[in-house]
Amino acid sequence: MLSKALLRLGASAARHPWRVIAAWLIAATLAVLAAVAFGGRTADSMTAPGLDSRRAAELIERAGTGQEGMTAQVVVTPLDDGATFFGDDGARTALTRLRAEVKRLPHVLGTSDPAGALDAGRDTAVRGGLVSADGRIAVVRVQYPDQSRLSAEDLDALVDLGDRLRAELPLRIEMGGSLFYAFSDPDGGASELIGLLAAAAILFLAFGSLVAAALPIGMAVFGLTVGVATMTVLAGMTEVPTFAPVLGSMVGLGVGIDYALFVLARHREYLALGLDPHEAAGRAVATAGRPVVFAGGTVVVSILGLAVANVPFMTVGGLAVSIVVLIMVLASVTLLPAFLGAAGPRLGRAGRIGRALQIRTRGRLARRRDPAAGAAHAAGWRRWIGHVSRHPVPYAVGAAGLLLTATLPVLGLRVGLPDDGSLPQSRTERRAYDLVAEGFGPGTNGPLVIAVDPTGDGGVVDRLVSTVAADPGIASVAPTHIDRATGIATLVVFPTTSPQDKATADTIARLRTDVLPTAIGHGPARAHVGGAAASLSDVGRRTSQRLPVLVAAVLAMSFLLLMLVFRSILVPLKAVLLNLLSIGAAYGVMVAVFQWGWGGAFIGLEATVPIVSFIPMFLFAILFGLSMDYEVFLLSRVREEYLRTGDNGTAIVEGVSRTARIITSAALIMVAVFLSFAVAEDPSTKMFGLGLATAIFIDATVVRMVLVPATMTLLGRTNWWLPKWLDGMLPRGPVGTDDTDAESTGEAPLPRLVDR
Repeated sequence: MLSKALLRLGASAARHPWRVIAAWLIAATLAVLAAVAFGGRTADSMTAPGLDSRRAAELIERAGTGQEGMTAQVVVTPLDDGATFFGDDGARTALTRLRAEVKRLPHVLGTSDPAGALDAGRDTAVRGGLVSADGRIAVVRVQYPDQSRLSAEDLDALVDLGDRLRAELPLRIEMGGSLFYAFSDPDGGASELIGLLAAAAILFLAFGSLVAAALPIGMAVFGLTVGVATMTVLAGMTEVPTFAPVLGSMVGLGVGIDYALFVLARHREYLALGLDPHEAAGRAVATAGRPVVFAGGTVVVSILGLAVANVPFMTVGGLAVSIVVLIMVLASVTLLPAFLGAAGPRLGRAGRIGRALQIRTRGRLARRRDPAAGAAHAAGWRRWIGHVSRHPVPYAVGAAGLLLTATLPVLGLRVGLPDDGSLPQSRTERRAYDLVAEGFGPGTNGPLVIAVDPTGDGGVVDRLVSTVAADPGIASVAPTHIDRATGIATLVVFPTTSPQDKATADTIARLRTDVLPTAIGHGPARAHVGGAAASLSDVGRRTSQRLPVLVAAVLAMSFLLLMLVFRSILVPLKAVLLNLLSIGAAYGVMVAVFQWGWGGAFIGLEATVPIVSFIPMFLFAILFGLSMDYEVFLLSRVREEYLRTGDNGTAIVEGVSRTARIITSAALIMVAVFLSFAVAEDPSTKMFGLGLATAIFIDATVVRMVLVPATMTLLGRTNWWLPKWLDGMLPRGPVGTDDTDAESTGEAPLPRLVDR
């Protein structure tokens, strides 16, 4: 049975700690070496099969115009406030030199030539979108090949050139474009360090021991090293999205430290009972490790459920994050007990500094021991849970009403694309964005690319140009490029609104449903709308359509897994409903902060932005899995108390209160880790960090400490009700929690309430 296997695994690792630690050191070294030798860089392909933007990209690639590759733009304005590129020879000469220097950079396929356009006439430069109407701002657009042929060195070369020319030319030079998005260092390094330091402080306060605080941190660092290295190897075989390492680090640190905390807390309880450290480690893995395995499995399956969206970058991103979670689960049941065995009996007592802090912060409560459990037990939690259990109706109604109120902003949720305009002013991409918007209009920062295959209709391109230009959502249309070999034409059009504006999505939809069909008619030609803004709009629409499928699949899977674990109908039903409440409240907070701007300044958000289209689906998968961590851990302890007493009320009060300190400590650690990412510069990272932190905080406080005891009290013994026919059908053994699981750890079997 599972508990017996975990008991043997944990005890063996504790008896031979240095062998296990050496094996993990070797695994980490091999993973890092493999990442160096075979790893690749993350890349973003924000598209999916069957989307109109994908068809446009395929046509552009067939034409070989180079527009399918990476781009950058160098935006300049004279340092002299009174100078313009129209009348200042020095500014125009500097512009000519800048363009020539950029064109000589490695891998540059070509550039626009605003100075050459000015030589042809002021109107030519303005109509071409190369110089602003007032002559103050000029744009050099740089075309690179596709990302597979580039590296961070290309971005470094462009940035270094800009730094040098700023000192030599009378121009203010700012830069942006997809090259920056692809190869800028992702947020994460500083955030991970902040999260680790916060976790270490919370662990030290919780256990009062430097050794006890260090072990979960050490285990998480080991696991994260192996996980991120494995993710890098995966990037060498397929296209892993750029957000995956940051999200993997965020989730990996959170669950890794949490899982270690659960096992460590139980280990200290067994040490306090007088067990040998090796036996204590084995029993801790058998009892606390079992919910860790189930909870980690739930997280993995939930995240892998992202495949239902049929968006490749989301599927691969989910796979990469799942690998990190799996490695953390494996470390929790092998590496951690090895650490526990190596530490010996020292983990059963707090150090002098820890005892002093515990006395100061918790007074006598920190020193009280429960004879039955032999572990530190906060009497305050027992009083609180008992109070909630005596007044279940008002607490259940009040807490549910609070969460439903927090969920209301979700009704105004708008998905979109936060662009460079949402970055802080300290970034050159943001300053370039603002200059372009000032000189050419906000839509210039998010051009659309219409790919046209005439297929014998020679006049279709001219009709499309005139029809598209007449649309009220289009500011201008750049000169058409026609590939002689294939006949495929590409029209670069500039909307009147910014990429993240809802009106831009409306314009894209109108072009596809009205404008293009009107221009093409019933002829053989075909046209598709592409570009970054169109791709993100398409992905957002597909994820919104597939989100209900993911929700249904994850709910069904979680319900089934919890039913197998706890052999109950109402316990898993209650769990999935309460988890939905906490996730909905987290969504509501995200809308209030990012779309409405409430408190955005506290996380460094300088402008309101829509929610990134794929984030709601990702957050649901991750949060539902993480919520199950606490659910399984808490209910497992309630079940143990029910095994011991057979009384539902006592089991709720004792089980919840005994896990309250660990759950709140674990939640504080997760919240600290996630909030450390919420202050990153990238809006997507902020959304992931704030959404995860909010949901975990709500789940560990309002849900676990109020709604769970209140609803379980109201349900009474029916918590453990299971129809007789279903009880006979459900498997027992590695999946279900049968009597042998309890017997393997010295517990009494669970009295089940079954229909007779």
